[in-house]
Amino acid sequence: MLRLPSCPSSIAELEPFVTSLTQEHNVNQDLYPNILISLTEAVNNAIEHGNCLDKSKQVNIHTIVNGKGITVKVTDEGHGFCHHSLPDPTHPEHIETCGGRGVFLIKQLCDEVQFTDNGASVEMYFNFKQQ
Repeated sequence: MLRLPSCPSSIAELEPFVTSLTQEHNVNQDLYPNILISLTEAVNNAIEHGNCLDKSKQVNIHTIVNGKGITVKVTDEGHGFCHHSLPDPTHPEHIETCGGRGVFLIKQLCDEVQFTDNGASVEMYFNFKQQ
């Protein structure tokens, strides 16, 4: 588990965390960028939108690895959000809108994504089938 304070500088801890995780579990390096980008987006959303940059609040990251894949769960202390109501960032009227692409990226890069705790947690699953 990794616990981070809700400040943007915490993002710097993610790359060494993912490097260690993928090396420890001999994860195919082709999955590395998908895991790092998805985790970075999820943690950034948790810090900025979930915990509203409140440094007294934490973002928790849990990982579960089995022979088939890896699940990375990011949880913030916020009230959550409705991921179904997010606008499609690829729609022409949203192309030039700043922000709103993190959840879209996560959904594209993960094999499975599940939002729980009213949207305060996101579970991202990466299948080892690529190995």
